[in-house]
Amino acid sequence: MPAERTPAALPVAAARRRRLRADRARQLADLLRHQILTGAFPQGVLPLEDVLTADHHASRNTVRQALDLLRGEGLVERQPGVGTVVVGEKYPHGLNRLQGLAETLHEHGHVTNEVRNLGPVRAPGPVAHRLGLPDGADVLCVERLRRLGGLPLSLDLSYLPMDVGGELLGCDLENTDVFRLLEQLTGGPLGHADITLEAVNADAHAAAVLQAPRGAALLLLERLTHLPCGRPVDLEFIRFRGDRITMSGVLRRSP
Repeated sequence: MPAERTPAALPVAAARRRRLRADRARQLADLLRHQILTGAFPQGVLPLEDVLTADHHASRNTVRQALDLLRGEGLVERQPGVGTVVVGEKYPHGLNRLQGLAETLHEHGHVTNEVRNLGPVRAPGPVAHRLGLPDGADVLCVERLRRLGGLPLSLDLSYLPMDVGGELLGCDLENTDVFRLLEQLTGGPLGHADITLEAVNADAHAAAVLQAPRGAALLLLERLTHLPCGRPVDLEFIRFRGDRITMSGVLRRSP
């Protein structure tokens, strides 16, 4: 006969079952989130719990936990008489091409820019180094709050060398991407950009401007853009609301 479980082993087994259910719920939430963001539910209504249970070979408790996770993210809500409906939207930001935000999201609405700070500043050492400038050189500093559909989407901080950036002082920064303006000023297309993408917590300033909870997760895109000749001309630190943007791209494995 199998040995009886000791009293001490029972809570351990229960905790393990809860952990396994939580793991399965997280995995199911990942699958449902992808379906939501790729338009798999065109009417905006998720299948009934019984259908999700059968389709994903999951228990009802696991399905409910997964839906709770998505509700916590603001993606779905439960509506009496309707079911679980999609209420949140994330905009797709491609990483395959060098584009400004308005170019990237033109299919989803008009991007507006609130210029919060604009003017020359002495470049911090790391900024001067990244832009290939001497220590103490002046750069143009531009901070913009960018909205899509009237909702705050990103807080952009840009540094540009004064011989290039100074020309932006008379330009329409509220309605035009910096990339488009740079190409007009330099007379040709931009070259390439080095990017870094990471998650950061919203500090008090970013949280207030983006209307996000303090400490909320943001996507920080650091981008150094070069002219075709290789000269760096635009160093940006872009903080996106993580609940309103999703990054995507195509990666190919070299032979």
